[in-house]
Amino acid sequence: MILPLRDDNSQREIVPWVNYALIVANVLVFLVGQRLGANDQFTYEFSLVPEAIRTGQNVGPVALQDPDTGKEVILPLKPTPLTPYLSLFTSMFLHGGLAHILGNMLFLWIFGDNIEDVLGHVRYLVFYLVCGVLSALAHVACVFAFHGNPYIPTLGASGAISGVLGAYLLLFPWNRVTVLLLRVVTDVPAVVAIGMWFLFQVIEGFGVLGGMQHGGVAYGAHIGGFLVGLALIKPFSFGPRWGA
Repeated sequence: MILPLRDDNSQREIVPWVNYALIVANVLVFLVGQRLGANDQFTYEFSLVPEAIRTGQNVGPVALQDPDTGKEVILPLKPTPLTPYLSLFTSMFLHGGLAHILGNMLFLWIFGDNIEDVLGHVRYLVFYLVCGVLSALAHVACVFAFHGNPYIPTLGASGAISGVLGAYLLLFPWNRVTVLLLRVVTDVPAVVAIGMWFLFQVIEGFGVLGGMQHGGVAYGAHIGGFLVGLALIKPFSFGPRWGA
């Protein structure tokens, strides 16, 4: 397992205010809206449910069979206000626990500022949100393509951040990244740090197949977001910065 700790920001020219704001927004939603994960109603209301996205109709509580015990459990799904499509945006600001949000915000803190420096504030915000929405749709597609359970909700900034990682890999492949690798702190090129992360997503994701989701991890969103970031960063970076 490889854990990035910091990267080389010596060439950064602008203060990444949008990246900071995204981190603050995620933390505030987790602390205030989700109450550190204790507010189940809020979390279920704004999480993404693949079946609701497919049909355009909100889904209420559903009975599921626990794969370990075989017992029936009730999943207390809640309707998303206004429209279930709103959850394509809101779900990327929710997290499943403290470790989940800390890991995501660490990756966003390290890699997001460099992409904002290239795109400028406004364009970076649009890029981040587009990656988040398209990664969520990639997850929905994987759920139905691989016959996963379409009623299991999905949440987290991982898809949008995966897009940032894809962009970073393409723009800064040889930038030095300090990582914790096998209990050793060392410097590696971004192509190694991010490449190993993506390889893990592919191995784990395609090894699971069940909707690309296993142990609470939506690998379809990670892989989809990464590929979206790779595909969109060049068109987005064309021309001068927006809002720099």
